[in-house]
Amino acid sequence: MLDIRQFRDHPALIERGLRRRGEDPAIVGRIRTLDEERRTTLTEVERLRGLRNTESKAIGKTKDPDERQRRIEAMRVVNQDIDRLEAALETTEATLSGLMQQIPNVPGDDVPDGADESENVVLREIGDKPDFAFEPIAHWDLGPALGVLDFERGVAMSGSRFYVLTGAGARLQRSLIQFMLDFHTARGYTEVYPPFIVREQCMWNAGQLPKFVDNLYHDHEEDFWLVPTAEVPLTNMHVGEILEADALPIHYVAYTPCFRREKMSAGSDVRGIKRGHQFDKVEMYKFTRPEDSAAELARMLDDGEAVLKALGIPYRILQLCTGDLGFGSTVTYDLEAWAAGCGEWLEVSSISDFGSFQARRAGVRFRREPGGPIEPVHTLNGSGLGLPRVMIAILENYQQADGSVVVPEVLRDRMGMDVIPAGA
Repeated sequence: MLDIRQFRDHPALIERGLRRRGEDPAIVGRIRTLDEERRTTLTEVERLRGLRNTESKAIGKTKDPDERQRRIEAMRVVNQDIDRLEAALETTEATLSGLMQQIPNVPGDDVPDGADESENVVLREIGDKPDFAFEPIAHWDLGPALGVLDFERGVAMSGSRFYVLTGAGARLQRSLIQFMLDFHTARGYTEVYPPFIVREQCMWNAGQLPKFVDNLYHDHEEDFWLVPTAEVPLTNMHVGEILEADALPIHYVAYTPCFRREKMSAGSDVRGIKRGHQFDKVEMYKFTRPEDSAAELARMLDDGEAVLKALGIPYRILQLCTGDLGFGSTVTYDLEAWAAGCGEWLEVSSISDFGSFQARRAGVRFRREPGGPIEPVHTLNGSGLGLPRVMIAILENYQQADGSVVVPEVLRDRMGMDVIPAGA
């Protein structure tokens, strides 16, 4: 959420940000009007409360019965005015808060303008795509042939967009999660094992609500929401806290399954295991001082790249344009892994700087010095990395002519095998 002071002092900046995102800036004027109305009403309420306090003391000292009754009647009118204005203030504040929750973060000045993902900018490509002497097979055929991926039983259990990993497939998934957690903790992240179910307020704090309400799974009888990403519980690790400056930066890494009510249509984007209602992900998350935000983002991007390099997966880096930028992000870089069987670049991580957007919602602040003023921290997040697309890249890029798949060297000890044999 943006600071209300930005709407008062720099409305043109927010309006420009909305235009760059392709959204109507008229909402900024509505917020400014409501804010002025709220402040005017609050000033009057406080004036009347002060008058009531003064008069209450005077009534207690009034000896003349008629004068006392006159003052009491006057205060009854004042109390009615206070009640009316407090109700109006409550309504105005609720409307104002609701509108402010709908405003996305302001894109950074260096974020390229664009209407949608087709205008994202490819910054660089790293690694050589595999050169096969045979026609590579896509994972939706390769996985079942290997005996590691079962679509039919997944659909029978849970419906479309679900699958079962078996044997070496399940082991590969588990090995990847363990490898990524160990990799990031060795680079200074603290591992967290959070709840996979959170309260609604946690969704608001992380910026998932109200924007993505239709994409979230939740219990309609109790305040239970399945996490769509570990970003949600990690955002709330220090909710309402005031941190000391020397505690920052804080680096967390967490594994969670992720649950999303994806509104998916038929097509190449949803074939196989590229997109589903449940998937696993290892998430990086940082709380930093504002002035360290850009440097920490660069380091997080390097951490994500390092995982792909260690796995030997060719990848590229994209900078998202304004039309594809996430709701809470001010700048985002995507890591896309090459999948030779699909012949596609698959997003395996979005690494973003949220500025103070989430921290303001979650009330996570810090002091630069003991007794000093408090201000919001900055938060950053990124997948480190997301499954199952990393698994797709491994299966498709490491496949052999005989139908087997070579296991990346960094996973062999965990897997207990060098090769997933054909028909395993």
